[in-house]
Amino acid sequence: MDKTQIVYTDNKDNKFWKFILNELKPKGKIFTLFNIISFPVMVLGIIIIYIRFRDGIGAVTNLNQEIPWGLWIGFDVVTGVAFAGGAYILVFMVNILNMKQYKPILRVTVLNGFLAYLFYSAALLLDLGRPLKVINVIIGNNFGVSSVLFLVGWHFLLYMLALLLEFSPAIAEWLNARKLRKVLTGISLGAVIFGITLSVLHQSGIGALYLMAVDKIHPLWYSNYLPLQFVVASVFAGISMVILEGSISHKVFSYQLEKDAHHQHNKILTGLSKICAGALFAYFSLMVIVFVHGKDWKYMNSGWGSWYLFEMIGFVILPMILFYFSYRHKNMILIRVAAVLTLLGVILNRMNISIIVYRWMDVERYVPTWQEFVVTFTIIFIEVWVFRWIITRMPVLRKSPEWVRGDH
Repeated sequence: MDKTQIVYTDNKDNKFWKFILNELKPKGKIFTLFNIISFPVMVLGIIIIYIRFRDGIGAVTNLNQEIPWGLWIGFDVVTGVAFAGGAYILVFMVNILNMKQYKPILRVTVLNGFLAYLFYSAALLLDLGRPLKVINVIIGNNFGVSSVLFLVGWHFLLYMLALLLEFSPAIAEWLNARKLRKVLTGISLGAVIFGITLSVLHQSGIGALYLMAVDKIHPLWYSNYLPLQFVVASVFAGISMVILEGSISHKVFSYQLEKDAHHQHNKILTGLSKICAGALFAYFSLMVIVFVHGKDWKYMNSGWGSWYLFEMIGFVILPMILFYFSYRHKNMILIRVAAVLTLLGVILNRMNISIIVYRWMDVERYVPTWQEFVVTFTIIFIEVWVFRWIITRMPVLRKSPEWVRGDH
């Protein structure tokens, strides 16, 4: 290699690092309402996380040997995984069923799914008594490959890699790496099929974890069909999250969208509301079959029976009707209201199974500490900050560069 080639290579490397350093600089307003609220919470949350790792999990939580799983597992992982389900649903619809009308929101949905799994993995590490031993889940914990956690751990890891591969063409476009993008686009179809399979297995695997708690979960919420219930719930939970996040992103990042994006966005939301109505109906039908098959009528005269009806009527039947009505009348406001109700219902159901009706006969119940809530909000806020950073820099909502469109 002669001196001219060396100088050229050095200049190319310098330009790359200058580009990266420039992209790390803040863009837009700094003192926004969201930043003012979220930044102090994140600072406090990081301090609590430090205390957790320094003094142990008992220093900041109400967890103990009898109650090893709490808010960080129940909300951040068990509930969060359902919310991330929109990625595999949209990928299946666009790439397998060829429903191209949903392609404009595919990339942002995959990004949401990847970030969700990435940060929920971090939340999982917080809950482990010995976080460094997490590798045992991957290798089978002394070859305990029959464990449900072994399967869940591998599903988690591989699905994150699949989502990263699916999103990687956007990263290549951001870096202006034309050859790399071509290679990544070529292998993305395999990642799509692999990711869909993994996600379905993973959603059911989370439900399978609770099959072992037959004597701890209230009979109204426990059934042998929990894995199937978790898979079906991930459909309307994931799509409802797509509706909510898409509506917020559509407003916040409107400057990146094309002129006809508003009309196109409304059509997408209308189609998604129809899917949600159908998924909620399937879930409700499944719950009725499980209830009748389990002969749980005797529990309906108790307070737990009223709580069960509150969940089913207020957060399954009501949003199902709202989704159907909003689809028929193309009412965007009702679609968003139904999406919020659905998400609240999923949170309530997963909190019931993992915390509220878990060990329901015990006198002393687990109640999360304020530190647990702060850490949960910290993880959510950091995820939003990273999501915003990526959206403002990479072609996620806006169109790809001209050189990409010229290849097609």
